[in-house]
Amino acid sequence: MKTHTRTAQSTEMFRSRLDEQFIMKHPLIRLAGLMDGELIEHHFAGHFTSGRGRPALPPRLVAGLLYLQRANDASDEMVVNTWLENPYWQFFIGESYLQTELPIDPSSLTRCRQRIGEEGVELLLAVTIEAAWTR
Repeated sequence: MKTHTRTAQSTEMFRSRLDEQFIMKHPLIRLAGLMDGELIEHHFAGHFTSGRGRPALPPRLVAGLLYLQRANDASDEMVVNTWLENPYWQFFIGESYLQTELPIDPSSLTRCRQRIGEEGVELLLAVTIEAAWTR
């Protein structure tokens, strides 16, 4: 396993970072910089713990996909597939390098929405409105 990690790190040395390739005035890049990521991480972390041996989903990934889904009126499958094809969406969710595999199975978003409940959706909306208000 450590060999894979070293290989992934060494290949990243030769790849361009997403933030070096983008127009930094893009709305999603600006929104990503304005949103309170720590608040999202802190609030959602408790909803995505894993006790079954499989790693928990990163809260920023789940929150970002749910935001993009709502903002674009997309289905679970559509938001995950568009994330794969759209580097701006990947950057918004916190990726530094272009990803070439789906971040999660689309069916996982249903379980994620159930875990965070209405309170979590409202918090995500509040963080987004706060970020838009401060720009």
